Amino acid sequence: MPTTFYSNGKLFISGEYLVLDGADAFALPTKFGQNLIVENAKDKIIDWKSYDFDKSLWFENTITFDEIINNVNSEIETVKTTLINILHEAYLLNPEFINNSEGYKITTNLTFPRNWGLGTSSTLINNIAQWTKINAFTLLRNSFGGSGYDIACAQNDTPILYKIENNAVEPVTFNPDFTEDIYFVYLNKKQNSKTAIHAYNKHKDQNLAKSVAENNKITQAILHAKTLKEFAHQIQRHENHLSNILEISTIKEKAFPDFNGTIKSLGAWGGDFVMVISKENPKDYFLSKGYPTILTYEEMIL
Repeated sequence: MPTTFYSNGKLFISGEYLVLDGADAFALPTKFGQNLIVENAKDKIIDWKSYDFDKSLWFENTITFDEIINNVNSEIETVKTTLINILHEAYLLNPEFINNSEGYKITTNLTFPRNWGLGTSSTLINNIAQWTKINAFTLLRNSFGGSGYDIACAQNDTPILYKIENNAVEPVTFNPDFTEDIYFVYLNKKQNSKTAIHAYNKHKDQNLAKSVAENNKITQAILHAKTLKEFAHQIQRHENHLSNILEISTIKEKAFPDFNGTIKSLGAWGGDFVMVISKENPKDYFLSKGYPTILTYEEMIL
């Protein structure tokens, strides 16, 4: 009998970058995610198939148990070597899923386009951790690295506050009556966040404790905003705060200066989705700028 595991995708609302230094991160799990279906097989191999949201096969390979146990370092990083590395780290944490098996057939299915940046990797890591009965935060740390907020979203069906220390997750209530004025627009720019992280690391130490405290204050204000105006104001404060730390322009200044509303980068600045706050439906504006993927809060957030 096949066994199915599922994990939620994620959107980072506040605390990006600073989360790495202990700041509160406010994140929302999405209605989109990924499953992993495990069936028993033979020959001490894993027959692996991964499907995109449109049922198209985007990755297919056979991985031997020996490759997982030995994890010979490859010069070139591919989907297969990345997958072997994750499975090897899982094996080190709990060898039983290899030692007590004859083989597996594994299928993964995304419910969102994999270039959307909602957590193709984090949902995979959390699903593998569930299957192999290990701690997903440890698996993430040993394989990909990162703050872990995306694993917290994968595991929770409510908005969360996340702290990197002890991977502390606090479910929070966020259900304002102005969610119909919140939209998510896909910018179709895969963001290499190394540049921004480099800028962040270069400047953060000057006022790190102060920056973390300011982030936490703004995050609480975002969470408890009673009106759309107040929410938009706090979101703008957050953008300005990070813009100063990173020494880069906000996404609105850079790409949408004439937009009548508030725009916030989510996660790595300048790529994937942005959050848009607008009394008017912003669809026509973003379509005219060449961004056709616009989701409502209701469509996106769990």
